[in-house]
Amino acid sequence: MNTKLIWQAILTFALAFLGCGFHVAQAGTVTVITSFPKELTQIYKSAFEKANPDIKIEILNKNTVQGMAYVRELPPGQRPEVFWASAPDAFEVMSGLKLLEPIGELANKSAPAKVGSYPINAPNNMYLGQALAGYGLMLNTRYMSANKLAAPKQWVDLIKPEYFGHVAMSSPSRSGTTHLTVETLLQGEGWEKGWRQLLQISGNCAAITERSFGVPDGVNNGQFGIGLVIDFFGLAGKYSGFPVDFVYPDVTAVVPASIALVSGSKNSVEARKFISYTVSQQGQELLYNPKISRLPILPPEAMGGKAPAGYPNPFEIAKRAKVQFNSDLSEDRYNVVSALFDQTITFRLKELQAATKAIHAAEAALARKPNANAAELVKQARDVAFSPVVNVQKAADKEFLALFAANKKDAAVSKSVTGLENHWNNSARQNYERAKNLAEQALAAIK
Repeated sequence: MNTKLIWQAILTFALAFLGCGFHVAQAGTVTVITSFPKELTQIYKSAFEKANPDIKIEILNKNTVQGMAYVRELPPGQRPEVFWASAPDAFEVMSGLKLLEPIGELANKSAPAKVGSYPINAPNNMYLGQALAGYGLMLNTRYMSANKLAAPKQWVDLIKPEYFGHVAMSSPSRSGTTHLTVETLLQGEGWEKGWRQLLQISGNCAAITERSFGVPDGVNNGQFGIGLVIDFFGLAGKYSGFPVDFVYPDVTAVVPASIALVSGSKNSVEARKFISYTVSQQGQELLYNPKISRLPILPPEAMGGKAPAGYPNPFEIAKRAKVQFNSDLSEDRYNVVSALFDQTITFRLKELQAATKAIHAAEAALARKPNANAAELVKQARDVAFSPVVNVQKAADKEFLALFAANKKDAAVSKSVTGLENHWNNSARQNYERAKNLAEQALAAIK
């Protein structure tokens, strides 16, 4: 599947809803387009401007797809200077569209070539890794203690009944980092097993939040006990003094968040200075700021012992990580994964929760009083509720994937996609209702 074509379709769709005013760079101004939060960008802006008083940094905050569409729409000479984001595949697409300039000479020579098996910098010199990130579980330790909950160590732990109502996550369609988290689980466990886990974890969720920040905010303030997040959310909470911790499951991946120079920007000389600063020793040390709490591209021994006590070593995490993240696979099925999650989880969460709760109740009763008929009913309930409505063969079908990457302005494409999404939504509702009924029948048989 052609990743470039997929992202071009996504960008075309985004442009229909994105009003792109022309950007005119002032002399000495570096405009940075990024999906990163203000807490991070403000720290880098202030530190760089203090060190370079003749250069001003202007931040344009957009999610990754909107940012790519914005850059692509503007003519050379009016584009922002720097593109800075987490999604590793986005930079390959930007490079393929000739929207980036080579910056390999700016790389920090102390950075290793790879983290695990994943290159930190682009082999073609078009972008640089600026920080590293993994995916896992953010815990509110005070909440966990008050509710007498053991700290989970793996994704699969979250399917246990004791975690019902204590978990939260966002949707991959609303958050690029959540999409990477979901895709990491799917790649680590495989399509069928991965979706079974996702459906069970989601059934235990108290909420699928409307924004990615809703998960770490909810864990920080004790609304949720456990959140599925990218590591810097958990680490920022921990090192900012909240009663939280972060756990890396074995099924995780460590990949770089990258930074690149946009081609056709006005102030490329100044932009190169900013990019070089972000990957320099001084710029890497800023990642230890509690409000940022990201993992440097430099190994701990190269950071001069400045890491906070107990700070994660991404190179050690990558060694034991069971996922070698495949960004091409992620992008091939990007739209399918997002749509499938929303239609079967986000939009049907109440029904999924009800089915999950009924299954937990029946299994608890079975543990107290074994019953062969009831056990078979519960098994059927689990199979109905937690099997993905799209099987692994369909998920690998190139024509199927291409349909979801095609231009939604095409009436035939829109009709086909909408029809499939409605089918998934209705199937999920029917499956959850049936699973709930089967579990309730099992419970009645035990009594």
